[in-house]
Amino acid sequence: MTEVLLAVGTRKGLFVGRRRRGDWELSGPHFPAQAVYSIGIDSRRETPRVLVGADSAHWGPSVFHSDDLGETWHEPARPAVKYPEYTGTSLERVWQLHPAGPAAPDVVYAGTEPGGLFRSEDRGETFEMVRALWEHPSRERWVPGGGGLAVHTVITDPRDADAVTVAVSAAGVFRSADGGASWEPSNTGVKASFLPDEHPEFGQCVHKIAQDAVNRDRLYLQNHWGVYRSDDAGARWTDIGTGLPTDFGFAVAAHPHRADTAYLFPITADADRVPADHRCRVFRTSDAGASWEPLSHGLPEEDHYGTVLRDALCVDDTGPAGVYFGNRNGEVYASADDGDSWQQLAAHLPDVLCVRASAVA
Repeated sequence: MTEVLLAVGTRKGLFVGRRRRGDWELSGPHFPAQAVYSIGIDSRRETPRVLVGADSAHWGPSVFHSDDLGETWHEPARPAVKYPEYTGTSLERVWQLHPAGPAAPDVVYAGTEPGGLFRSEDRGETFEMVRALWEHPSRERWVPGGGGLAVHTVITDPRDADAVTVAVSAAGVFRSADGGASWEPSNTGVKASFLPDEHPEFGQCVHKIAQDAVNRDRLYLQNHWGVYRSDDAGARWTDIGTGLPTDFGFAVAAHPHRADTAYLFPITADADRVPADHRCRVFRTSDAGASWEPLSHGLPEEDHYGTVLRDALCVDDTGPAGVYFGNRNGEVYASADDGDSWQQLAAHLPDVLCVRASAVA
């Protein structure tokens, strides 16, 4: 069985899991007492690199990396991500660390709060701000979401290194076709039910986006109310929430190999924000959102209140696919068969903020 690395970011440090011959080993915490909101596993080079965005209450946020699968960690002597002086602001948090596609093997993007996008050309050692997004004409009208004003999702097209899509809470989806030199809002069809104009050009509270593994122009979007699909790389969106117990949630992930297959964890909202019907279930579509099926074999059957956050649901790149999620109860669950059955890997961890997994040599 393929060896898999699983990285779990919590409010009190990072935990690293390794699956060897079907058995899991979990170590940590690394970065004790630091909140880990972002993880990137970069397997494009012969030596995989794990990137972590951690927050120290004393020293502030920083980006660390490991080239030995979490055994040791390196922090640059100077801050890897730093807002230019002209912005008049400073880094509050790194929400996303995204290795770009194979056409740009050393490029890593960092999505940050307050509402910034940064680009690295040295695998995450140093970053430069993508100024065109920061200086977008609509920025002065961006409104923070409940988690702040954050670039929390970055998607790059493996066919085209210059095609970049980001999601901003709560400004919506923006796309660039020229490597970040210019940006356009891409929210047509996504409803902002909390605004007087429910279909604005921007201002939607997008929670997460995932890209289909086969049809790269197909995207899945979990909104603050609403689940959507785009078949044209985000130019237009169609509601696909029918059949779900609620169309609110934070996380969405796409199957790593199978077309038209994606996963959600529906949550009730806005008052309580707990699993739909108080049941621990992942929902899967195998037909691009035309229908949804609950996946719960091996998950708790009693009333459940563990909320899954936007980056706390992920897949690995094995076959059949591993699917993973962690919740705010400190539990981590894994499936080794595309989500058909589950096992609990950990309990009583600190609040789980993000999970990432990848096959490793």
